Amino acid sequence: MEEAAFIGVARHRLRTDGEGVTTLAAFHGCTLRCRYCLNPQCLRFAQSLPAFTPQTLYEMVRVDNLYFLATGGGVTFGGGEPALHPAFITRFRELCGPEWGLTLESALNVPAENVRQLAPAINHFIIDIKDTCDEIYQRYTGRSNRQALDNLQWLLQEGRANDILVRLPLIPEFNTPADVDRSQEYLQSLGVRHFDRFTYRTDIQK
Repeated sequence: MEEAAFIGVARHRLRTDGEGVTTLAAFHGCTLRCRYCLNPQCLRFAQSLPAFTPQTLYEMVRVDNLYFLATGGGVTFGGGEPALHPAFITRFRELCGPEWGLTLESALNVPAENVRQLAPAINHFIIDIKDTCDEIYQRYTGRSNRQALDNLQWLLQEGRANDILVRLPLIPEFNTPADVDRSQEYLQSLGVRHFDRFTYRTDIQK
């Protein structure tokens, strides 16, 4: 059974990364190298981090089953990049059953087959697009955004628009309010309906 390293498991989160009461399970590892990484521990050596199988993680979080059921909450998989672990999350869904909400916080910059494997197990997607301009995205993350946008478009074509929240940050020194407006307009043309716009506090991340 697949085992994965985690940078943390945080219980009793309320409406911060999904509906109701949630537990955030944050995977180690990421495909991006963002200039202002919000969780830099996801890129450091994993030897000292806890490692769980889907079964051991389920045993840990099911203590909050009543909270999840009463509030429409569940487990949010973040990171790092949780979409690097489709087999783990799919197996976790089999263990917890359909009653819990499962949310994926992802940049979607992973192979298309990962997203296709994950999609049936996930209720809600929180997608960090950063910017739809490939030049801005590459300067900030070190990678092209083409794969991320292709994966987002596939989810939209699968009828998942109401399940998707796209995060569009204003990143000082990298993009402008006009860039964020442009990104939102483009994503709306693809069918995205729900957005979270905010500003990165880069002054406290240097």
